[in-house]
Amino acid sequence: MHLGSDVITLAELEAEKDVMTDHFTDDLVAGISGASALINGLSRFAVDVERFPDDTEEMNAVGMGVLYTHGSKRQEIRRMAAEDEVPLMDYFAAYSARFTELVDATLAVHGRAAIFDVHSYPEQMLSYELQGDGYRAPLCVGSEPFHASGELLATVEECFPDLDAHVNAPFAGSYVPLKHYRSDARVSSVMLEIRRDVYMDEATVARKPEGFASLQESLQRLVDRV
Repeated sequence: MHLGSDVITLAELEAEKDVMTDHFTDDLVAGISGASALINGLSRFAVDVERFPDDTEEMNAVGMGVLYTHGSKRQEIRRMAAEDEVPLMDYFAAYSARFTELVDATLAVHGRAAIFDVHSYPEQMLSYELQGDGYRAPLCVGSEPFHASGELLATVEECFPDLDAHVNAPFAGSYVPLKHYRSDARVSSVMLEIRRDVYMDEATVARKPEGFASLQESLQRLVDRV
């Protein structure tokens, strides 16, 4: 990832990565059977593949749209020349296309598709968060009515019996390819924002084996049920 050396130091970048990375979620989903996993191979500091690529993206207001210019403390982290944006936006487009292809293939075989958008978030609110000052549940379930029925939300809660779950607080919504977004009700989507202290020590960035294993069991149960 290219960052201007006059904007942020390597040490500052490492600190940002510790705060902002969805630690171990790739390992979490890699151990699940019966579902396809699509994992973003780049840091969100390079390109955030789940943002809206236009002015409708609310995180543009804090410099954290598709291409971040600011970090977790709302500090400037990057100044980008137009030519540097091209390969990153190409990556964004390629990821979106691959996700759309996977959903289309699933619809062709099963007539429906369910997306579980797995993330993590810190125990304490960060400065960049626009709606993070309320209760931070162990499991934040992001959704919207068009792509998540009450039955699906109830199933999610049942499959994570050890975690207090809140819907759309502090984060809302869930990823759906733009081709299907609010137009194809056969595509369901739920975002699972797991509070990091459930499965890791945030200070040392070390995994808690029991908490991690319990999460994997719950996620597997959810995939099996749906």
